[in-house]
Amino acid sequence: MKKIVLCPNPIRDIGLLYTEIIRRRLEAEGLEPVLHPLHYVREERNEAVGEELAALQGAIENADLIICLGGDGTILHLARVAAPYGVPILSVNLGRKGFIAELEPKDIDKIAEIALANVYRIEERMMLDIKVYRRGVVVCDAFALNDAVVKGTTRLIDIEVYADDQRITQFFGDGIIVSSPTGSTAYSMAAGGPIIEPTAQNLTITPLCAHALIAKSFVLASDKTVRVNVALSGLKKGYLSVDGGSFDLEEGDAIIVTQSVHVTRLVKASERSFYQILNEKLGEVK
Repeated sequence: MKKIVLCPNPIRDIGLLYTEIIRRRLEAEGLEPVLHPLHYVREERNEAVGEELAALQGAIENADLIICLGGDGTILHLARVAAPYGVPILSVNLGRKGFIAELEPKDIDKIAEIALANVYRIEERMMLDIKVYRRGVVVCDAFALNDAVVKGTTRLIDIEVYADDQRITQFFGDGIIVSSPTGSTAYSMAAGGPIIEPTAQNLTITPLCAHALIAKSFVLASDKTVRVNVALSGLKKGYLSVDGGSFDLEEGDAIIVTQSVHVTRLVKASERSFYQILNEKLGEVK
């Protein structure tokens, strides 16, 4: 029997109303879904830690399918937990744009049929490995589906960006985004970066409010090692955000971003193309 884990965000699915509908329909088909609501015990990082994280990992470890109910932030959080186990995620949008999500609430009647299928149509999404080196020691080790963002807190900061030790750009500004193709339609796009097909394999570097005419977005091959150096002398402070989490940076820190060995495996259940979704979610086409 397939092991299916239901992962709703209770903030989005108030009272777990949609979750209960899905659970009952799965049980009616002879399946036994495991319910694991995503209670965020550290709200400032928007992710589970400690016992909550261990319980979620235990539920997912031997699962055949994860059904995620929430917004894109819920999917990003769940992707980081699920990726090491290779478990596919079927997502239902209960957020605002829900650009990553595959289904809308009106589509929940399809979920039992999808869950019973012997073969899913899977779309693999490239992920990022992010490390922060401080005096030669790794002090932060994370991976992301969307992006890594380096920003100053209250002041503009000096930024240098390298690819395989070759300097790409240097500027004074708010910060910089290093995104995956999936993340190209998130913060990077809002900052003027290019839109990239989500199944592509590359890294995109997008400056944030740079005080330099030549500071533009760069699209790099996925095998490049991106290094970001930030000057944080005096009263300047900065931080690293990995898919929404936050890590304080210090002077001399080096942020290294590479393609991850992990991928996010998303179940595709509709025939909508990336371009259709793009226009429906972000455009004006009706």
